[in-house]
Amino acid sequence: MSKSYLKRVGLCVMMGSLCVASGCTQKRVAAPGGTSPSEALPSPALGAAESLAAQSIERQPASLMLEGRTTGPMRPVYFDFDKDEIREDQKERMATNAAYLKDNPKVAVTIEGNSDERGTNEYNLALGDRRANSAKSYLSTLGVEVSSLSTVSYGEERPLNNGHDELAWSQNRRDDFVQWK
Repeated sequence: MSKSYLKRVGLCVMMGSLCVASGCTQKRVAAPGGTSPSEALPSPALGAAESLAAQSIERQPASLMLEGRTTGPMRPVYFDFDKDEIREDQKERMATNAAYLKDNPKVAVTIEGNSDERGTNEYNLALGDRRANSAKSYLSTLGVEVSSLSTVSYGEERPLNNGHDELAWSQNRRDDFVQWK
């Protein structure tokens, strides 16, 4: 083997190591059937549990929290990573939104489902749709007329926080309730 060949191999190994050390990322690809195996597993950078997953969004300092595009007095609801179920700490918000809608039967609302940036565009649109429909179903169980509710998914396309960390992602995993009538 020549010295120039060994130098090239060494250079390739060094560049590959730098790439790994600098945290190069790739967009995750959805698996057949609409599920994303990378979405189902926690990010290796975050470990087994996300840094804020166990904490309530309500407990975040007000200076760090963004509150969505929801029409007041309703409030947005937030979701855990890759989940569409209404979290226990968000059920009071849902009850408040339901009370407002029942007290104002002429109000029509679009529930806008959103996701964080992780996952493919297609996967995130489907996740946003599931989140919006989950909120619609939950409001229905609280006595809200479903005829006054519509849903839309924006997936990752309308982030509130353009950061690339757990705080930003937690603020972008939400449903907004936008009054249109």
